[in-house]
Amino acid sequence: MTYETLLYTATDAVATITLNRPRQLNAVNRTLATELAMALAEANRDERVRAVVITGAGRGFCAGQDLTTLQDGIGGGQILREMYNPIVLAIRRLPKPVIAAINGAAVGAGMNLALACDIRFASETATFGQVFTRIGALPDSGAFYFLPRMIGMARATELMLNADVFDAAHAVSLGLVNAVYSSDELLPRTDDYARRLAQGPTQAYARIKAGLNDAFGLGLEAALEWEANGQDATAMSEDFQEGVTAFLGKRSPHFVGR
Repeated sequence: MTYETLLYTATDAVATITLNRPRQLNAVNRTLATELAMALAEANRDERVRAVVITGAGRGFCAGQDLTTLQDGIGGGQILREMYNPIVLAIRRLPKPVIAAINGAAVGAGMNLALACDIRFASETATFGQVFTRIGALPDSGAFYFLPRMIGMARATELMLNADVFDAAHAVSLGLVNAVYSSDELLPRTDDYARRLAQGPTQAYARIKAGLNDAFGLGLEAALEWEANGQDATAMSEDFQEGVTAFLGKRSPHFVGR
């Protein structure tokens, strides 16, 4: 499939999606939103793909909404329902790990798209910010779901109200990113990590993602029952049988994603 605003490659079970509007710091217009949703669907359909990396071309990861393309008469809620919400849901529902390689500015909705990913690695030159109140807007694209769960209510409130832009070192200290690398190391390190996940038990990964999506809405008893049901289902997978056999045989498992 050919894309206008992003690059899509799939190698060694890893699909890499590169947002490709570098002059606009990969700010999202309607075409990019549509194509990103299509690329995620393509990665989902391709059984050979078992991990996904999202990154940006040029100096930015994603600068959020391209304000120059807003159309008169279209409310923010409609834009979210048509452009951003489908992307956030696609990332969370994708039964494969999604890793954000945050190479530059990740602000506004761009920061929240990164938060929707399962793992986040950042370049030491990356910047972050919930900058919505600078234009009198409300944080969106999953901000109210992801931020308090990751860093607590007090810090999430501070980021949303102050709209400060902060660096990667502060992001990792808050727990928003998993690791920070030099600009030269970011993509190789991310690719190595993605390849390692791509060799893992895909069925278990999918259930982990599904459980984490709902974990904070479950009481203890419901969470315990969800885990038990999940173990029943996972035990039927080829990967589980291979994992047990490999453990008993004192060898490394060879997972196939089924």
